[in-house]
Amino acid sequence: MPQTAIEAQVEDGGSASKPQRIIKLSKTTDDSDKKGTNKRVKDIEICVPIVYGTIAFYLGRKASESQSHKWTVYVRGATNEDLGAVIKHVVFQLHPSFNNPTRIVEAPPFELSECGWGEFEIGISIFFHSDVCDKHLDLYHMLKLYPEDESGPQSTKKPVVMESYNEIVFPDPSECFFARVQNHPAVVVPRMPAGFSLPVLAPVENTNEKGRGDTKDHPLSQWFLNFSEADELLKLASARQQVQAHIVKLRRELSVIDGMPQPLKPASSYECT
Repeated sequence: MPQTAIEAQVEDGGSASKPQRIIKLSKTTDDSDKKGTNKRVKDIEICVPIVYGTIAFYLGRKASESQSHKWTVYVRGATNEDLGAVIKHVVFQLHPSFNNPTRIVEAPPFELSECGWGEFEIGISIFFHSDVCDKHLDLYHMLKLYPEDESGPQSTKKPVVMESYNEIVFPDPSECFFARVQNHPAVVVPRMPAGFSLPVLAPVENTNEKGRGDTKDHPLSQWFLNFSEADELLKLASARQQVQAHIVKLRRELSVIDGMPQPLKPASSYECT
């Protein structure tokens, strides 16, 4: 029975659109590790930024009582690259009212589309290749069909987008995994010291042989939220400017208060008898 990965470390930070949730996954030592057939690179961590979420479109005139929206749930790279070098397959657990509510997507892009009328929590289980991690990661996402502002008519052109950002960290990766992703655009790999070399290894099985995993030309990509580091730096710089401006304003107000004459304390009165 596969073990479920747990969130070993969670750090808060970043902007509202990019909460820093760091999930560390460690591989259980097995016989292949002991025999040296899959050696590990010690004191190294590989980071895989991922985004999971849903995009829901209102069907408008085509809507019926049981099918008012078309929606897509997915797991993607934070900058829309193929994740097939890391992820083997993804299991989406839908509401029991759907036919075959447990859906397995075995090749990238890791997504599925459905039609419905209600909002519910979707279970997302991510399974990794055997040389990456022998645990799977369970995530949960709330499908949202209706916008926060429901005062006006719902648009058929602008979807409701809900996404979450996570960083999955793999400490002490196997040499096979490290060699496969050391130049991968979706994976953050640290620089190795001069003279360090890895064996030339064959690519892992089922890693996007047809090139379908890259979502840069995905039909929904225009609605994907931007989780790039450059965008985050701009938001942080803007936030710092707002904080500095607020500090200057408060200092001015305090200086005005300090310069005002202080009210005299009332003299103590004593009653004579």
